[in-house]
Amino acid sequence: MKNLRILSWNVNGVRSVAKKGFAEFIEINNPDILCIQETKAREEDIPKELREINDYYSYFSSPERKGYSGVGVYTKERPLSIKSNFGISKFDSEGRALILEYPYFILLNIYFPNGKMSGERLQYKMDFYEMFLDYVKDLLFHGKKIIVCGDVNTAHKEIDIARPKENEKISGFLPEERAWIDKFIDVGFIDTFRHLNKEPANYSWWDYKSRARDRNVGWRIDYFFISSNLSNNLSSAFILNEVIGSDHCPIGIEILL
Repeated sequence: MKNLRILSWNVNGVRSVAKKGFAEFIEINNPDILCIQETKAREEDIPKELREINDYYSYFSSPERKGYSGVGVYTKERPLSIKSNFGISKFDSEGRALILEYPYFILLNIYFPNGKMSGERLQYKMDFYEMFLDYVKDLLFHGKKIIVCGDVNTAHKEIDIARPKENEKISGFLPEERAWIDKFIDVGFIDTFRHLNKEPANYSWWDYKSRARDRNVGWRIDYFFISSNLSNNLSSAFILNEVIGSDHCPIGIEILL
């Protein structure tokens, strides 16, 4: 058996994080697969040294709007297939998804929308959530093994946020957003980190402006979910909160195959 190490990181700008030790991070952690979100770049605007990293194939989903959204994947094993859309233009134009099929599972790297900007964006986020749920339910129906990772932009439980009471009316911790995660788990997914770790004060995002990271006043909004039929393969789940370079930190899992 081999232990597959998969990492996920909202880099808050791939060109920005490249100046803050991104190459060293990859070298030290040596992931088999690295998923990144919020690249803030179209593929053609990503420098060659970020597109061509030794030992990795790289794939990117580009937003129509410059300097916004975007996801990428670096993988040592070439996938059987790669998709960057759901076939619904409303959700595909922002470059929020890469869907990679491997012999052992389907990996979905997703940058879920943020609902804080306006009521309209909150509705877009909820619509995206529902569309995504339908998409993965179909995969489950066909017996697929699934890994979902990325920035979900919602803290699930009170344990996942430093100040729950102060944020219960803020997008990212609204009842309807949290209820969607309940629903997502109920159809057959496992929150890998909480499956193995019940300790509080484990976060993946901190507000830059208030220097919240210095005080660990954070939110756990980045996740690895696996379908229940992979539960016996999960060997570890972790948060790399010592890694800086973004307002998010990387998270990861190890899967035995």
